[in-house]
Amino acid sequence: MMDGATTAFHEGERRAQALAGVAAPSSAFIRPYMTEQHRTFFASLHYVVLGALSPDGWPAATIATGVPGFLSSPDETTLQLAWHPMPGDPVAEAIAQGRPMAMLGIELATRRRNRANGVILLDDADGIRMRVRQSFGNCPQYICTREGRLMCRSPGPVERSPTLDAEARSLITKAATFFVASYTPSGGHGGMDVSHRGGPAGFARFNDDILTVPDYPGNRYFNTFGNFLENPRAGLLFIDFATGDLLHVTGEATISWCGTERSFDVRVRDVIRRRSALTFD
Repeated sequence: MMDGATTAFHEGERRAQALAGVAAPSSAFIRPYMTEQHRTFFASLHYVVLGALSPDGWPAATIATGVPGFLSSPDETTLQLAWHPMPGDPVAEAIAQGRPMAMLGIELATRRRNRANGVILLDDADGIRMRVRQSFGNCPQYICTREGRLMCRSPGPVERSPTLDAEARSLITKAATFFVASYTPSGGHGGMDVSHRGGPAGFARFNDDILTVPDYPGNRYFNTFGNFLENPRAGLLFIDFATGDLLHVTGEATISWCGTERSFDVRVRDVIRRRSALTFD
């Protein structure tokens, strides 16, 4: 993000808005700092979704959990996360000083969500510190309400494959919620973004080995689509709320512009399943 209504969105986002045929949205609620309300919200969370960029240039999404206060903001442009990724987490190698990072604070029970994008300032024994360069809220549309808390536990086996097996496909085609990380090197906020995708169970579907995700109307910012136009790489995170398994998927993204029936496809290249990584109660 940059200052001024006409420059708040990078070139890819502006192209996506034009291709979707929507009027340029207001950037009044996109700020280079967190409001007091957002800071309070982040500090109240039990979990936060992260997006980071792996050393080989692929976006990855994961989830961090802790007791409320594990995510704090010493000032309006800094987020401190008292957490480190477990072994096998795809963001483990992506976290380093100067690298881009995005955080999505989301509360499934209340359907509240806020975004913060920026750059890692520090990674040490106390956790991860991020400089916030872009902060904004999102409406509660398409968030499937779930009561309970997500908490990390010592995970079981980590399995890796270049394709999705039948178990992974079943999880995806039953999902009502997942998360997508994307990145563009031209983003003035550091370039990283992670967002929520939701809909009726089974809204994501397969066509052979390609995953297709419909794009439902939202805030018209087109952060994810704008990033895909400049860098067609996606990192997806699916959560099995029954078993606590986490499914991380990366692949090449393409967008279909068919009027109001927009969608994006992901051709899968890598799959990581972390067994029993979470509890949900």
